[in-house]
Amino acid sequence: MQLPYVYRVTKYDPLDRDEHGHYTGTEDTVSDHGETEAACLQAVEAFAVEAGIDRLSVREPGVPSLAHFGVERPLDDLGLGALFPDGLTGFHDGAQVPLGIGLELVRLMLRERGAWCRLESEGAFTVHVGWDQYLYIGSSRPCEGALVRTRELGLFPERVDVSPYDFEAEEEGVQRPGDDDFWTGLYRAVVAGRAGLLEEIYVEGASRWHRLTCATIETVRAGLAPRARLAVWPGLSSDIGAVLGTLPTEGLVECVWQDKDGRIHSAVVDEDQFPELARRVSGADAAALLPVYAEERAPLFTAVMPDSDGVMRARWQTEHSLDTLGHKPRRPNR
Repeated sequence: MQLPYVYRVTKYDPLDRDEHGHYTGTEDTVSDHGETEAACLQAVEAFAVEAGIDRLSVREPGVPSLAHFGVERPLDDLGLGALFPDGLTGFHDGAQVPLGIGLELVRLMLRERGAWCRLESEGAFTVHVGWDQYLYIGSSRPCEGALVRTRELGLFPERVDVSPYDFEAEEEGVQRPGDDDFWTGLYRAVVAGRAGLLEEIYVEGASRWHRLTCATIETVRAGLAPRARLAVWPGLSSDIGAVLGTLPTEGLVECVWQDKDGRIHSAVVDEDQFPELARRVSGADAAALLPVYAEERAPLFTAVMPDSDGVMRARWQTEHSLDTLGHKPRRPNR
């Protein structure tokens, strides 16, 4: 839903923009971690309070990609550990946070710590953080008092038609519910030996991998992040030599492997890293190579997890799949 009042709030004086709207002044494009940053947070709070908002929803959260070789899972929690008791686990689509936590998320985004999301109260308020400390605040009300307060703080609110960070569904994307029918079909595919690996995309840029068996599939389902995107792949192969023998001569591939302790790892590598990949994977229990390029990456089937009441509120979509479960795509609820 497009809100009627949208403002771009920055520290950049409009008088210092050229004829194309580009800023030409001397303000730095990074957070000062001080007075200006505090002013930005106070401005967001002023708009939220005037809009009658005390809680916000996290939408479409993202983190830097964790899949590349040598960067499998950084210990740093991107600053989320202080805001969510479970760190990244609590940072999921639809998570409800009090306004104070929402402001701290805005602070993290202003500091470009890596985590990003949209913060919304449906039909009433939204705030997005863009590049170079640009804030976009939307409201169902004009918030005249907040505009005055923002100017008093030394910032420049400008009315715009729309935030460039509003959610836009991919034209070619699809969305199928990860409902009981999906899991029944998945169980049958596992029994038949056609499926054996589940990719759980729990935030944009990060995945968890689960090896599926008839005995573990319900446990895997129960542990998925809310509104996660799912991609189902054929199972891992225990013939490690054969898997490594299919490495291409050049280009990127994703390797997923299970070590002797049962842990599943993944890495995106190119031809320069194939020797190191082979060293790491040679002692694994099982492995698989998956394509990386969009035109080649086609899982068996995909889904998006609905909420506990069965309603599909997630807006993001999944990759195209071979669709062997025969589900019909469903448009997201907007």
